[in-house]
Amino acid sequence: MDKDTTISSLNHNITMTDRKNITITGVKKIDSFDNEEFLMDTSMGYIIIKGEGLEIIKLDTFQGTVSIKGKVNSLEYVESGKKEKEDGVFSKLFK
Repeated sequence: MDKDTTISSLNHNITMTDRKNITITGVKKIDSFDNEEFLMDTSMGYIIIKGEGLEIIKLDTFQGTVSIKGKVNSLEYVESGKKEKEDGVFSKLFK
């Protein structure tokens, strides 16, 4: 069984504690991240997490688990990942 088959068969769960710690399972890959935003591809679609002082505290690529600490301001599922995120930013600027 290869890695992609293993991750896609995992359940997707999100656990957040006090808006300071978040653990996500079913993560296929992290497309981008910095201290204010994470873009991740999960078994249930892309997720954008926005906040302040965000950092990875645990990453398990075999099981597809990511733990992040920092202040979480929003969590949003998007349909097509990075492309939709970029379109959304530009469309808001030029409305």
